[in-house]
Amino acid sequence: MSESRLIGPVRVVGAGLLGTSVALGLRSRGIDVILADASPTHVAIAIDLGAGRAARPDDRPQLIVVAVPPDVTASVVAAELAAFPEAIVTDVASVKTGILAELAASDADVSRYIGSHPLAGRERGGPLAARADLFAGRPWVVAAHDAISYQRASAIDDLILDLGATLVEMSPEEHDRGVALISHVPQVVSSIMARRFLDAPNAALGLAGQGVRDVTRIAASDPDLWVQILGANAAPVRDILMDYRDDLDRFIEALGDPTAPGARRKVAEELTGGNTGVERLPGKHGTDKRFTTIIVMIDDRPGQLARLLAEIGEIGVNLEDLRLEHSPGRQVGLAEIAVLPEAADRLTDELAARGWRIAG
Repeated sequence: MSESRLIGPVRVVGAGLLGTSVALGLRSRGIDVILADASPTHVAIAIDLGAGRAARPDDRPQLIVVAVPPDVTASVVAAELAAFPEAIVTDVASVKTGILAELAASDADVSRYIGSHPLAGRERGGPLAARADLFAGRPWVVAAHDAISYQRASAIDDLILDLGATLVEMSPEEHDRGVALISHVPQVVSSIMARRFLDAPNAALGLAGQGVRDVTRIAASDPDLWVQILGANAAPVRDILMDYRDDLDRFIEALGDPTAPGARRKVAEELTGGNTGVERLPGKHGTDKRFTTIIVMIDDRPGQLARLLAEIGEIGVNLEDLRLEHSPGRQVGLAEIAVLPEAADRLTDELAARGWRIAG
């Protein structure tokens, strides 16, 4: 068990995916975790998972982590600040400016509050989806403000480092603009694209490959939660969507007559701009390193993927990323393996020698 920076106890309010994952991560370091939730069932499940214990009247938490839906976050934070006057309180909601403003307007003691946001999650929610390592290597934003001292805010830094996340400091306004671009607008674009499938012929949907699945994967997210998130961060999301609409209009205009002078150049410029933009996204461990992809064909039989991964380990090549594709009606799957460019040739040769079929 690794030594914790926090002293504890830590009270976690909200035993869903994020709250229970925070609790499991802290329990793995020996921290006394107190669990609370409006749902007794969620608390009972989280306790059964080993995420912590039920609250007691004499609890005096060092830190409180509020992990509840965005539309009730401010009110829950205010209640926790009032109930535990010695504790530092943070929340993990995906918007920050509105919560801080609402707390300040209600005269809550914001000298003991600082908002934060781990950029981590899963497509499934609830305590059963929680993982102690959910935040490992993921960015976790601390949205500092002038009313809280650095000494008090250090407990939040300790929480983030204990859970293996990467601390990122931003103002609440910078955070909300940032997540609008890298999270909230992509959710809208993905959902609207997936909505095109409602009236699509079955024959067309049967052609679906990994590209369309990549674009629409997050469209399966919870609509109720996203209505809250988008409503709380509406202005930055709207600004970006309006710029995106301008980009689409230029593209649509060029496609209106693709033989017109300059039309193909306009299309190429937009696509090239996408290439340049995606290259700016940080890769594994926050680097801009580009990887080489090897596509391996896997028979649709139990144990084949596990054997492939084990043999990559035996060869001594580090797996940087993995993506699977299994198209309907095919008896094979495709494993797209990302490795460093200097390892690609050796891995290809070694896998082929072991009988694996390399596509392309």
